Amino acid sequence: MMYCSTRGGVQGWSFRDVLFSGYAPDGGMFMPESLPVLSPDTLRSWRGLSYPQLVTEVGSLFIPSELIPRPDLEGLVTAALSGFSVPGAVRIARLKEGLAVLELFHGDTLAFKDLAMTCTVRFLDYFLRKEGSRAVVLVGTSGDTGGAAIQSVRGLAGVDVVVVYPRGRITPVQEKQMITCLEDNVHVYAADGSSDDIDVPLRRLFADQELVKQHGLMSLNSVNWSRVMVQLAHFIYVYLQMSGLDQVGPGTPLPAVEVVVPTGGAGNIAAGCIVKQMGLPLRLVAMVNANDIVHRTVQSGDFSMATNVTQTLAPAIDIQDPYNMERVFWLLSGRDGPLVKAMMEEFQNFRRHTLPPALHTQLTQEICAGTVKDDGIVEAMRRCWEENSYLLCPHTAVAVWYHYHSALTPGLNRCCIATASPAKFQAAVERAGLTLDLPEAVLALEKMAVRYQNLERSPDWSKDWENRLRERIHSICSARKRDGSYYN
Repeated sequence: MMYCSTRGGVQGWSFRDVLFSGYAPDGGMFMPESLPVLSPDTLRSWRGLSYPQLVTEVGSLFIPSELIPRPDLEGLVTAALSGFSVPGAVRIARLKEGLAVLELFHGDTLAFKDLAMTCTVRFLDYFLRKEGSRAVVLVGTSGDTGGAAIQSVRGLAGVDVVVVYPRGRITPVQEKQMITCLEDNVHVYAADGSSDDIDVPLRRLFADQELVKQHGLMSLNSVNWSRVMVQLAHFIYVYLQMSGLDQVGPGTPLPAVEVVVPTGGAGNIAAGCIVKQMGLPLRLVAMVNANDIVHRTVQSGDFSMATNVTQTLAPAIDIQDPYNMERVFWLLSGRDGPLVKAMMEEFQNFRRHTLPPALHTQLTQEICAGTVKDDGIVEAMRRCWEENSYLLCPHTAVAVWYHYHSALTPGLNRCCIATASPAKFQAAVERAGLTLDLPEAVLALEKMAVRYQNLERSPDWSKDWENRLRERIHSICSARKRDGSYYN
């Protein structure tokens, strides 16, 4: 299994190569050069597996055993997912009116990012220990990724993590989960801008191959293929739990399952598209908030940013640059690297692009999409509580709103992805007129010391932020070479 760039300029990279990368050197995103097929027999053989076991099976399809032998892979995944608060790390809540919710938020930071992040960091640490090397992880976050990256990496001897979050655009809990981490290998910045603004200097830093090679610079955003790879297991788990596959005999077409995905950076929906291309019969629905670029792209081919990012009750998907859509475009275009390169460069330069008609047709056959504003988010949260005494986070409510407004197709089961715990989004819960008891871990954040640096808005803010981050990366690596400590 080898990997290539979506923009056609890089081929033949190993899993280890792409794990330790951000964007590809040509600006694209890494994808497998070929996709394995999930046959009906394979799916039937996986029916009784737990979520961690499925992650191991998925990983074995994309990570050659000469890089991580199967026993080691199983041990890494088991260790990564052993600390979650429910058996098997995830579970499905089956509620009234045919509503099913896949809960992916039972990790340390109460968000789905914990699942793929903990596994990816275990893979990273495995190679670093084996090679006796170091890495610097650079992460831009819209809220949840930063906390999950910090929690997974904190205290590791061979890794520093630099996280940049958009000040005033995330919840207090999301912020506190980042800035209260005082380990010597954690470096946090609060930027005066949106998460899309943060992506601009980060892309330039990852494009500097001398910097990348000199300091082992890598990403733990869903830019990193390993993150998306683990997320394939979400969809396989839902399918095996909800398809009724055990009632279908050999030779009979496999039943489909509809999966509704709250969508921001589009990592989860890209994972759904990949596993669908591998043979899993899914109907995918990408649901967005008022930042509706994915919805417009599916509906009309209008892949263009709005003038500004709209702040909503679902801040982790307040994104106008859904960068993982590049992976979807590459898949659906027949892996046409030159086409994707031209499309994405136009989008990055002019903030807009109109999909070619043939690609738009492919996209509408692969994904359905919808959009909901804050009033609809509140409505879904209230209704779910009134009918089930079940509290949704506002991102999950984006998906559940679709369930409440779209009739179930007879014979087609549906599952909504729950990306975070409502405990992280108290303002949205209060806006819905509801209450919740905060977990002890969340309450404890209020009393903890904090550490972070500011990235102020300036006339040339993008270049200024790039320089500040570049200087920090250099100084971290210099400190490690001297005596090993940075803050002490």
